[in-house]
Amino acid sequence: MQPLLRMQGINKSFAGVVALSSAGLEIAAGEVHALIGQNGAGKSTLIKILTGVYRKDSGDIEFEGAPLNAQSPREAQDNGIATIYQELSLVPLRSVTENVIMGYEPRTRFGFIDWKAAHDRTREILSGFGIDIDVTRPLGSYSTAIQQLTAIARAVSLNARLVIMDEPTSSLDDREVETLFGVVRGLKARGVSVIYVSHFLDELFHICDRATIMRDGQTVAVREIASTTKLGLIADMLGRDPEEIAAAGMTDLGGGKGEAGELLLDARNLSTRRMLRDVSVSVRKGEIVGLGGLLGSGRTEAARAIFGLDRLSAGTVSTHRTPAGFSDPAEAIRGGVGFLTEDRKAEGIVPEMSVRENMTLALLPALAGKFSLDRAREEEIVKKFVDALGIKLASIEQPIRELSGGNQQKVLLARWLALEPDLLILDEPTRGVDVGAKFEIQSIIREYVEKGVGVLLISSEFEELVEGADRIVVLQDGVSVTELRNPGITEEKLIGAIAQSHEGAEA
Repeated sequence: MQPLLRMQGINKSFAGVVALSSAGLEIAAGEVHALIGQNGAGKSTLIKILTGVYRKDSGDIEFEGAPLNAQSPREAQDNGIATIYQELSLVPLRSVTENVIMGYEPRTRFGFIDWKAAHDRTREILSGFGIDIDVTRPLGSYSTAIQQLTAIARAVSLNARLVIMDEPTSSLDDREVETLFGVVRGLKARGVSVIYVSHFLDELFHICDRATIMRDGQTVAVREIASTTKLGLIADMLGRDPEEIAAAGMTDLGGGKGEAGELLLDARNLSTRRMLRDVSVSVRKGEIVGLGGLLGSGRTEAARAIFGLDRLSAGTVSTHRTPAGFSDPAEAIRGGVGFLTEDRKAEGIVPEMSVRENMTLALLPALAGKFSLDRAREEEIVKKFVDALGIKLASIEQPIRELSGGNQQKVLLARWLALEPDLLILDEPTRGVDVGAKFEIQSIIREYVEKGVGVLLISSEFEELVEGADRIVVLQDGVSVTELRNPGITEEKLIGAIAQSHEGAEA
């Protein structure tokens, strides 16, 4: 039987860097198909080529048996391919109906928008999802789940034959996830195919028929979900033999070097509305504790909850300064905690501001006098950290956007070091920097740990965790499942512990 979609030998490079190498994807009609892989595996690039965002360098795409080479997302939509991104492309201030019909409005014979037909069509589609709402109300007045379903309703209204869902459950609670699954099953029953992109492996076994696994820009495996396991999928994603991973997970994980100094952080049984279910982690003075796990395991969410960015639904956070934890980041900062965010560009730097301004943002309350800022003291601190961290710049007044990624990261690290914190939460501190800057940042972190600072380290690079952490707490689906101690941790043992935790959850 001819597939609905066939992509073969897809190649794509950006400025000489290979993003896809002979990648492929095949989707049957009426199939829910998972597309999975670690960050940088090539999933997004492949989807963007299919939907006309990027142009492929070479390769073939067939949709419904005919060649397809979409030059824009609109052209892909017109051919029956709809995409629902993690960051929804909707207009919150417009009505539900307007979001569903935008760009494809039904018209009266006089050329005006036929609002009755539009509202009726929107209600009809949503009622098929079991949703009965006022479609004339602004979309932003409804929950994230309703907004997600509205995006799907838009795809249905366009008579899409293939719907691409990018991390569709990332902002939904358990009840809303079940509603979404019901909608996906309804699409399948109508013969609509779904490409389901998700880091939550548990979900794949609930909703998907097959999975395509990508690694390093290549399609490395296609698996029938019914005849595979989480361990098998993880092995494909990491490029390891399942038996070796399982064996590594069963070996003695070794003992640690013993406890470090004073207890700085004690987080117990943390839960949040969506991601965290039961996470416990502690950090002592002069200790680096890693959070290990696959994407979607709850690493970043645990850090955000500890820092007061996300509200806890259960559990406790206490530090040696603040036994009751933090209600917000300002309180965490006053309590001696710094948080280097994962997303440097979106949540870290302020691009148009200077290096000086970026570095001292968190320090401003301490620099503020009765009537003005202590500018001399500010410049003294900035120059001290520019020298200490080896930040390469033309001037401390230079806009931070003009610095390299590695130097931007050093400025953000200096922002927190200038506060003289007791505890540093570092989320992907070396992501997106070159090898030299990575080594320098790691050396700076170790230097401050030797002075007694405690570090909670999150990294997708297993090597960085194994070599840098005294202990590693392994997370799986928002639960802390095991702890490894150095000396004795190897990359193989960490991978084995992660895989074993997934396999154990499946059993």
